[in-house]
Amino acid sequence: MSDLWMAVAVLGTAVLLSEAARRAAGALLPAACWIYLLEAASTFQLCCCMHELKLLGETTPLEPSVSLSLTFTMSVVHLVTSREAACNPSAALEAVCRGTCGVRAASALIACQFAAAVAARSFAACVWSLGLSDLHSRHRRFGFRCFDPLGGTVLEAAGAELACAFVIQAAAMHVHKLDQKLRVHFIAAVITALVYAGSASCILLLEKILPFLSGTSSARPDVPAALKLKTQ
Repeated sequence: MSDLWMAVAVLGTAVLLSEAARRAAGALLPAACWIYLLEAASTFQLCCCMHELKLLGETTPLEPSVSLSLTFTMSVVHLVTSREAACNPSAALEAVCRGTCGVRAASALIACQFAAAVAARSFAACVWSLGLSDLHSRHRRFGFRCFDPLGGTVLEAAGAELACAFVIQAAAMHVHKLDQKLRVHFIAAVITALVYAGSASCILLLEKILPFLSGTSSARPDVPAALKLKTQ
């Protein structure tokens, strides 16, 4: 259980650091710049948590109730804190295809996402190198190697990803029919159900559901909602 609690502490630290960056950027930067810092901070949070959750899920046997509760909780946390951030290059490219975002703005968003992902990888390695738990110490001895990144063959991973993405997309298209207060929990419940179904690739699904927060489906730097959130 010590590995679990240390993992939860790492997750909480990543979320708090990212939220501090979002709030500081909101207070100090104009909305035109704030949206990019929001994207970077939210992507950093997502990637940090995914690194830790993947390590925990692959090396520590957990009770189904514990793992599913952690999945649901982290899904809710990411959905609530990410605001308008997409954390996914495909969402930026989708916005370009729909004509809701310019090429330069989308390129800047994608650059922020990749930079944040690299920073999250370095952050995770630094935390693991401290050896704060047996889980981190074992991972450090193996040189932080990822032995099974896909959780199966390429075909199996592609099939699982396609099926999970279809279910999430279908849920996102109909979530607007629910009361505003229930939408985040509904999407989180769908993700938890997919994880329970046993797909190894479902740990990547958090990247796909973030754009659907508040009924949006892509990252749009010029939307009025961004300006509204900046003032809150």
